[in-house]
Amino acid sequence: MNRISVLKQRLADQIAAGEVVERPASVTKELLENSLDAGASRLDLVVDQGGVKRILLKDDGSGIHREDLILALSRHATSKIKSLEDLERISSLGFRGEALASISSVSRFNITSKSDESDEETAWSLLTDSREADAKIVPISHPVGTTVEVCDLFFNTPARRKFLKKEKTEFARIDEVLKRISLSRFDVKFSLTHNNRNIHFLPAALAAEDKERRVALVCGRPFVDNSIVIDIERAGMRLWGWVGMPTFSRSQSDLQYFYVNGRIIKDRVVSHAVKQAYRDVLFHGRHPAYVLYLEIPSEGVDVNVHPTKHEVRFRDSRLVHDFLFSGLYNSLADVRPEASLSGNRNEALFGDTGATQPSFSLKSPEALLSYEQNYSVSQNVFLDQRRDLPSFDYVDNSEISSEKSISNGFDYRPGIDGGIPPLGYALAQLHGIFILTQTNAGLGIVDMHAAHERIVYERMKVDFEKESIIVQTLLVPISMSVSRAESACLEDHKEDLLAIGIELEQAGEESIVIRQIPALLGNANVEELVRDVLSDLMQFGLSTLVNDRKNELIATMACHGSVRANRQLTLEEMNALLRDMEVTERSGQCNHGRPTWIQLTTEQLNRFFLRGQ
Repeated sequence: MNRISVLKQRLADQIAAGEVVERPASVTKELLENSLDAGASRLDLVVDQGGVKRILLKDDGSGIHREDLILALSRHATSKIKSLEDLERISSLGFRGEALASISSVSRFNITSKSDESDEETAWSLLTDSREADAKIVPISHPVGTTVEVCDLFFNTPARRKFLKKEKTEFARIDEVLKRISLSRFDVKFSLTHNNRNIHFLPAALAAEDKERRVALVCGRPFVDNSIVIDIERAGMRLWGWVGMPTFSRSQSDLQYFYVNGRIIKDRVVSHAVKQAYRDVLFHGRHPAYVLYLEIPSEGVDVNVHPTKHEVRFRDSRLVHDFLFSGLYNSLADVRPEASLSGNRNEALFGDTGATQPSFSLKSPEALLSYEQNYSVSQNVFLDQRRDLPSFDYVDNSEISSEKSISNGFDYRPGIDGGIPPLGYALAQLHGIFILTQTNAGLGIVDMHAAHERIVYERMKVDFEKESIIVQTLLVPISMSVSRAESACLEDHKEDLLAIGIELEQAGEESIVIRQIPALLGNANVEELVRDVLSDLMQFGLSTLVNDRKNELIATMACHGSVRANRQLTLEEMNALLRDMEVTERSGQCNHGRPTWIQLTTEQLNRFFLRGQ
């Protein structure tokens, strides 16, 4: 074997660069974060040939002293932390002191800067081509701030350069980096130029309308029009931002931006919480869209987990998970009808139909009190309060009087003083599947089975939650082998497991005994269920698996217990269904995530028929 020797500094830097500099987008990210940490209020980014030929970033930050220019290119040289205590309360985006050293080791690198604390009128420029011995500092004219130029990336490491994609692909990744960082700092101006062509100019956004405009520029206007603005504070944490409506879902997770204290991250706890919040309303195979900001005390999160700082570790992941889940879950349930009557709700899922699909769920049922006081039906077949499966009283069509029949009820208008309810009043039934309604804005079309399915499902959930979990003691306890990590998890979460109806007993270091499970899941594969629950507890600090299985069963019951297609309804029954939708959470989607209704505005109808043209 060869003898052990210390690597040359240049070779060590080039090896270390692999952790930070993967492609031009990685360089762009590090430079942008350094400028933001320097207090810049404007960032101008110029890119040539997808960033491989040149990346130039100019900022108006605090700048760098002449004496610190060469030191800035040394590994582990930073002005952001000085002690272990600083490492536990990191508020800056960068702190390792590796970015500039890694970038300069694999490129022709030039940095020019003037410090805002310098009394000299001259700025200083340092030029290097990856060999520190050749670095030269020369005086130059430059305003306060810093300009960094990275040319010929990977010119001295051709093996790594071969892994780069085409120019269009590399630039698309740089563009995405700028978008992500621009959403983290609304107070900073950003511009991007590629091959002498202006791509973006994002002015500073301080007012709420300006912030929304920037989000629209980055994520697209349809996202803003189809999102809920949230702002929640609890337990020393704050969650705010934009959450896409369930019907504005995506085929891939390309419109998901999550920031922790201004740092964009990807985290399993966060992803799981968001997924759970959308579990009842998202169509299968689709992904939610969101731009969310979590503000948490710096000591509650560890950002020193990964060299690229994309991952974080929460000190109390369960608390964070519960906060995110409850905030998003309740926000999706508390959408007011008036807030969801604008925007194209169907574009992402069904193409640009021109129709609107709001989500109807009132923050407080009292908002419809005036309607309910002035409009009542003789018998609301959708309000079966029995504890068993809600039923639907079928009506013999031959017994429906002409005054109440659908064909003769076109002019039916209940007289009320409170105006037209959000979903309007029923006009007719179409093909035994859809209900046509007249709303304030135009024409509404309701899928009666999907709507009734959501109503039944939500009421059954409430009924089940009123009672404590019914458990089933196993006549013959089941013994199963587990890993030591799963066994230790059992000891830490024994009370949590009992709360969801599962009783486990440790029989050895790698063996447990199952003595009790929820009666609702008696037909499930018990060993698989317990193993999945323990896996969730180990990853996220809690498990919603039992509740998910229960909801799946309730959803199946609700689907079979809902009004079917070709069921002829009277106007009273149709209007009763509409009123129930207006006071039911998440009534914009059925249990499978499909929309329950859409709306065509009068303006859209006029365009269809060329009226006024």
